Amino acid sequence: MVLGAVIVSAAIGYAGVYGIGGFMRNASGDPTCRPAVNLAKKIAPLAKGEVAALTMATKPLKVPDLTFHDAEGKQRQLSEFRGHPILVNLWATWCVPCRKEMPALDELQGKLGGDNFNVIAINIDTRDPEKPKNFLKEEKLTRLAYFTDASAKVFQELKNVGKALGMPTSVLIDGAGCEIATIAGPAEWASDDAVKLIKPTIAP
Repeated sequence: MVLGAVIVSAAIGYAGVYGIGGFMRNASGDPTCRPAVNLAKKIAPLAKGEVAALTMATKPLKVPDLTFHDAEGKQRQLSEFRGHPILVNLWATWCVPCRKEMPALDELQGKLGGDNFNVIAINIDTRDPEKPKNFLKEEKLTRLAYFTDASAKVFQELKNVGKALGMPTSVLIDGAGCEIATIAGPAEWASDDAVKLIKPTIAP
């Protein structure tokens, strides 16, 4: 009985951290995402140097279709960007590592952004909506499109599938909406290491 209680407690703890929905999805996996896992395995040797902290996908996972808003207040969804790989980043002005990381994300968008790849940086400040806008303006980060979710629901949705354990969080996603790799914490996204890792995910 004691052993059973420990097992149940562990299961409840896991569900509390990852969410029951995330537990079920991660347990089974989405078969349409197997190519993303194969790609992750192929580029895993490139996860070194400035991007060594990346965790490559080992199980098929369809990333939740996150809902957020653009600079004009229009509701957007992650599925709108299907067809090419994207790097989804969650950031906030109260997160010091996030602020330090933003220039590199802006530079990465300048280097690789276009029809075949984009950085989707979603701000999750929940109070002053002008603060993140002013931060981007003051830092002259003009290449990133402005996206926001003042409810921070996007963080919770990624947390429910075990892909958001802190801030910042970044998820590299293929054109089918499947996880290739995830990192909890900042990275030098404009570095040669990052560019070399991302380029093989982009169709010629």
